Amino acid sequence: MQKIIYPIIIVVVIIGFMATRFYKTIPAGYVGVATYFGEVQEEAFPEGLNFPVNPLYEWSIFDLREQTIEETASVPTQDQLQTKIDVSVQFRLIGPMAPLIRRDSGTFSRVVQVHLIPKLRSLLREQGKSIVRAEDFFLEKTQENLQLSLERGLQEFLQPKGIEVQAVLLRDINLPPFITKAIESKKEREQEVEKQKAELERFRTEQQQLIAAASAQREAAEEEAAKRRVLADAQAYEIQKINEAISTNPAYLQLQALEALKAISKDPAAKIYFLNGDSPSPLPLLHIGDTLEAK
Repeated sequence: MQKIIYPIIIVVVIIGFMATRFYKTIPAGYVGVATYFGEVQEEAFPEGLNFPVNPLYEWSIFDLREQTIEETASVPTQDQLQTKIDVSVQFRLIGPMAPLIRRDSGTFSRVVQVHLIPKLRSLLREQGKSIVRAEDFFLEKTQENLQLSLERGLQEFLQPKGIEVQAVLLRDINLPPFITKAIESKKEREQEVEKQKAELERFRTEQQQLIAAASAQREAAEEEAAKRRVLADAQAYEIQKINEAISTNPAYLQLQALEALKAISKDPAAKIYFLNGDSPSPLPLLHIGDTLEAK
């Protein structure tokens, strides 16, 4: 009995093993490439279950998900200086072209090493030749042109090889140290100039405010002086008229004397006057008119 069971088990195991060779499951985001005795099959196998397949196929699996590589290259400019530029390239493999990649390049890593990175370095050097000065890399327009040129150049070169370039990003630009120091010194000088301009503007504003205040004070003083002149002219005119009235009418002075006596009489602290009854004008202050006439 045992002699019969063992062969059956062996046959079942062999059949089970062979059965797994008749189908192939490709993970999500990947594509399969089959090789039959060293010959790459023209059709790529998509993700999911592929059945039936030749049990003699050898399989290569390629990742179709988005990839990113980072590269740093020294880029010469027309001033014969070397600038280090850090670049990131976002790309993915083209699924239907996976058999071509398997035949021409072999593996995913070789695609990157053999085609993408060398072309990227070459484009960077070529683009650097059009830059006059190393510090021009800091110009926004220069960076935009460089990024666009790299993206177009890589797309044109890598598309036929099965690589779709989606974006090229400039991560960092490192100028030669002495240029960096010169730019920093220039920035410091510019900031100092701006600071001095701001200080000069503040001083100019303060001076304008002082001038405006002085002008307002001068105008106020002129108005006050004009007011005082008017008052002085009015007082002088009043005195002149009083003098004219006194000189032409002695009775006016006597009237004023009577008004003064009336005011004196109302004052509790008024003094006692001894009057000369024999005088034609016995009241005090009433002889002033006579004195003026005598003069």
